[in-house]
Amino acid sequence: MEQTEIDSSQYDASIIIISFNTRAILKECIESVMRESSNLRVEILIVDNHSSDGSAEMVAQDFPAVQLIRSEINLGFGSANNVALQRARGRYFVLLNSDAFFQSAALERAIKHMDDTPDCGLGGGLLVGRDGSWQPSARSFHSVLGDLIVLTGLAAKFPKSRLFGGFDRTWAAVDEAAAVDWVPGAFSIIRPAALEKSGLFDPLFFLYYEEVDLCLRIKKAGYSIWYWPDIAVVHIGGESSRQLKTLDFSSQAAQVVMWRMRSTLLYYRKHHGSQVYLAKWLENTLARITVLRNRLSSDPLRKEREKRYRTLIGLMNQAWKDTRGGRVSPARPW
Repeated sequence: MEQTEIDSSQYDASIIIISFNTRAILKECIESVMRESSNLRVEILIVDNHSSDGSAEMVAQDFPAVQLIRSEINLGFGSANNVALQRARGRYFVLLNSDAFFQSAALERAIKHMDDTPDCGLGGGLLVGRDGSWQPSARSFHSVLGDLIVLTGLAAKFPKSRLFGGFDRTWAAVDEAAAVDWVPGAFSIIRPAALEKSGLFDPLFFLYYEEVDLCLRIKKAGYSIWYWPDIAVVHIGGESSRQLKTLDFSSQAAQVVMWRMRSTLLYYRKHHGSQVYLAKWLENTLARITVLRNRLSSDPLRKEREKRYRTLIGLMNQAWKDTRGGRVSPARPW
């Protein structure tokens, strides 16, 4: 790994950004950080996950004050953050996606909230798209029942129900701060003392579930997780993910689904033991029902739906094999 020299002074926050082939959007992200941290003492650490689009070179040329750490392989989200977390020196650690941007006073408010809430180990804010549309910003921990509700569409159909809208907390008022189970990894602010007790990100997870696992361990260490709606962060990735339903199920999309399935199994095995069998059974059973419902149709759209869900069954079975039922993480990069 290559890195720049690190200032030994005290910072209000260490801002950590993981980069992987997002050169243009990364530049916008760094610019937003510098703009919103002008009244603060911060250090910015960029971990480049072996990008091939010149992301690291752009950072080195355009932002010489940024601490650039180049990885020789794609470490994934959690492990790349761990590299920077071990070098960070701020009073708080701020994790920000390369496709996320602070809105006015967001960083100052995040630091103040942490100062005012000493039992908070990790906090998150309100995630919105460029158009201001709401994105899930605070969630409940995974369970087989909760996953069933989401996968069957009941969560989307009854968003205001505390039962059916529980996972994304769609029943709750967006403008009310609350202690929650976990917040998405697009933005979070972390108390270093909490990490000392909980440990860093588990390298078991290459992508997906790593922030869920970390929040669960932070809570078990005796700290709370908070959602603060006055911390606004624009997140581009959330906009893109909403378009996936309209795209062809390409090999790239299948790869991402495979990563999510592997992490699902790893998470359930780690935190719920034998319930990992239920997690696998649930996804495959729902997929098989969809295949049966569309198998005899001559409608091209329904035939394509049948094909897609057959692929999902195969992906889950492969994920089970790859992780030996959630017991091991495949060699990275996945």
